[in-house]
Amino acid sequence: MDLTASVTSLGGVGTITAGKLAKLGVNTVFDLLYHLPFRYEDRRQVSLAKSARVGETTTVIGTISAVKNVFTKNGKRLQTATFTDASGTLTVIWFNQMYLSRVFTPGTEVALFGKVDFFSGRPALISPEYELVTAESSAIHLRRLVPIYPETAGLTSKWLRTKIYYLLPQLEADFMPSNSTKLQPWAQALHAAHFPSSLEGVTSARHRLAFDELLLLELAAKLRREKWAKTRLAHPFQIDQEKVLEFINRLPFALTGSQNQSTKEILADLSKPIPMNRLLAGDVGSGKTVVAAVGTYVAHLNGWSSLVMAPTQILATQHFHTLSALFAPLGIKVELVTGSRKLPKDSQWDILVGTHALFSQTLQLTKVGLVVIDEQHRFGVAQRTLATSLGKSPHILTMTATPIPRTVALTMYGDLDLSTLSDLPIGRLPVKTWVVPEPKREASYTWIAQQMATTHSQAFWVCPFIDQSDSLTSVKAATVEFEKLKKVFGKFKLALLHGKMKAADKDKVIASFQKKEIDMVVATPVVEVGLDIPGANIMVIEGADRFGLAGLHQLRGRVGRSSQQAYCLLFADSATPRLQAMEKYHSGQQLAEMDLKLRGAGELYGTAQHGSVQFKVATYADFDLLPQAKAAAQQLFPKLSKLPTLRSLVATGKIELVQPN
Repeated sequence: MDLTASVTSLGGVGTITAGKLAKLGVNTVFDLLYHLPFRYEDRRQVSLAKSARVGETTTVIGTISAVKNVFTKNGKRLQTATFTDASGTLTVIWFNQMYLSRVFTPGTEVALFGKVDFFSGRPALISPEYELVTAESSAIHLRRLVPIYPETAGLTSKWLRTKIYYLLPQLEADFMPSNSTKLQPWAQALHAAHFPSSLEGVTSARHRLAFDELLLLELAAKLRREKWAKTRLAHPFQIDQEKVLEFINRLPFALTGSQNQSTKEILADLSKPIPMNRLLAGDVGSGKTVVAAVGTYVAHLNGWSSLVMAPTQILATQHFHTLSALFAPLGIKVELVTGSRKLPKDSQWDILVGTHALFSQTLQLTKVGLVVIDEQHRFGVAQRTLATSLGKSPHILTMTATPIPRTVALTMYGDLDLSTLSDLPIGRLPVKTWVVPEPKREASYTWIAQQMATTHSQAFWVCPFIDQSDSLTSVKAATVEFEKLKKVFGKFKLALLHGKMKAADKDKVIASFQKKEIDMVVATPVVEVGLDIPGANIMVIEGADRFGLAGLHQLRGRVGRSSQQAYCLLFADSATPRLQAMEKYHSGQQLAEMDLKLRGAGELYGTAQHGSVQFKVATYADFDLLPQAKAAAQQLFPKLSKLPTLRSLVATGKIELVQPN
């Protein structure tokens, strides 16, 4: 069986059905096998017809003694049947399934599963699932623990169940050598995961299949790393230590220990003939931009220009201002390109900062030696596009402020080298964080007003929505709260900021906020990344329990960017464990580890919404399998050419970084 073959290679799967399967992330035979049930329905208990009670769901086995189509006065089409077993009879009703009169001939033995309800004043089994019982038939849909799958329109669990049931016996030997894992054999694990004899066997089966996904991810990373290493940069950079140190010493602040270490790692990469492919992970406010600036300076010294890419106009503009301030005294030209700002004709630039608009404009990018991508996961395939479209492969530095446990990061970004900024800039104080229940709301208003008056602190007030939702009326909306807060904080200057505003209007608000012409900005999470307002030391988050830990931590990172004490107030109905973690922990790394424990088998916070590794089976709770998967990958990678099925699974990228729509 070719596991990488399209589902259309399976009998009864045409292009229309394949399109429906694609909506479930099922494109190949492998995908279908790993499309596991999200729950199981126990249909093992068989009842007698006379024991059927209204309101109960039951399984009965017997014969259909009669069936007929009935047309009601209002045009409905019913199928009524008489079910008989040793205890008596039971009326069965279906709706709009005319073909059943041909399926059930008198004496047909069936198993039925459904809910008993009143019909025309008598108990009846309403729209039950059915399964014919013959000497040759197997129990697929009834009389067992029945798998219930994630479905889509026109594709039921019954269809998926049938297709997978008849596919499983065709499985060949394990696609991995038998000595690669001590876990459950492959075919046995798939059988137990889809059609378990007991729920106890499901856990070990899923464990084996989760291992498969982690192993494929590790092998795919090794394959990408190998391919990357075969691409050579025409000119490895010469590192002028004296000029680099002079640039660093000219900075208005001292680099932290981890900034110095990350800088050394980046400079070492830049001096090699193999293009750098490094991820710089650091908390909000940890100084990633400055570290990247050192790299762009080295590129300039070597006669190469740099691209700095950001996912939003706010963040791109922030990088532009930061880099312009650093490089203007050195005569290094920094330009900005966004959707609302085009590059002037014949512009001469050394560092070009931009959003996705960089791809839509005709730019001369042949002399680019370094590409810095901030929050790469928001760019889709930007990294690969750049690496192949610029002629010679440039050095690539990606940055992220999304807190990810190190073990997870090393797996998600296995083809990248990893540098981490683990400490805040010198002089910064941790942001004091409090969960504020509703009864303390009025008192918090008074406290915030006092802080703004006495310390001249500016404030962010973040709401989950822009406008009031008809269905979620209790959730705060920025436009509504803005009008209310103007009355509460009457003597202060307030402004509104959200994603639907025109770019020019957003820029105007941000510029006024930076100049301290505005005291408070009422906003949506559009302010999550990219705003550096040193005077802002109060962050208020409405409906904090609606945000993931990553989002809360990112928002909190908008304040506390000076030596002054900053505060974050989380308005919520109750202090959940996640919100209590925000009070206790100030490090994104610690919060990521905490969230991993809190969510257990759930998805790692903050990654799905921005693009992450898309597993069909594994969750981040399975990362205890990582050492075993890494060891197996190390052992199997040199042998891939002799393992055709495994190599094809790796080469076709069955586990891949999935990007947001």
